[in-house]
Amino acid sequence: MPELETITAAIANNVRAQRAHRGMTLDELALRSGVSRGMLIQIEQGRTNPSINTLNRIGDALGVSVGRLVEVSDTPVVRVVHESDVVTVWRGDRGGSARLLVGTDAPAILELWDWRLGPGEHHDSDAHAAGTREMLTVLSGTLTLSVYGKSHVVGRDEAVLFRADRPHRYANEGEQEVRFVMVVTEPRDTPDL
Repeated sequence: MPELETITAAIANNVRAQRAHRGMTLDELALRSGVSRGMLIQIEQGRTNPSINTLNRIGDALGVSVGRLVEVSDTPVVRVVHESDVVTVWRGDRGGSARLLVGTDAPAILELWDWRLGPGEHHDSDAHAAGTREMLTVLSGTLTLSVYGKSHVVGRDEAVLFRADRPHRYANEGEQEVRFVMVVTEPRDTPDL
């Protein structure tokens, strides 16, 4: 697994490069993403490790996936991601984790995630870009998925598809670990803010 410093440096380089490629100023990116200019400066200087929600907002504003923002190296035509290259983007206080296995850029933004939630653990996610969808399958345990305030129970070997362009929560209300694999897809064109 890449060291945290390596990931932080990759995020810094990727955010700076994506912003420069689009000719955006820090102020423009702050306005589009809702992330403060000061936080963006810290991210671009590699002085902080941003949360998933912050990376989502920056990615949405730049029109790229979270996978592109945490990419440690350039993406070849065929890319095999080894276990040592998988990026853990979130760690919970009860053993949970969100690992971004692989992601692509526009025009087809896709991300493949491996999630684990310990008993009693949850993760709240902000709304993603308009039109974003998530689909997941539960490998073990029982997941309680709340989308826009309504809860849905998803058991082992069940799958769900939902609109992720609204606030949502993944929760483990059971006694055993929940593990699920998730795919996130964003539309080709995201509306200007």
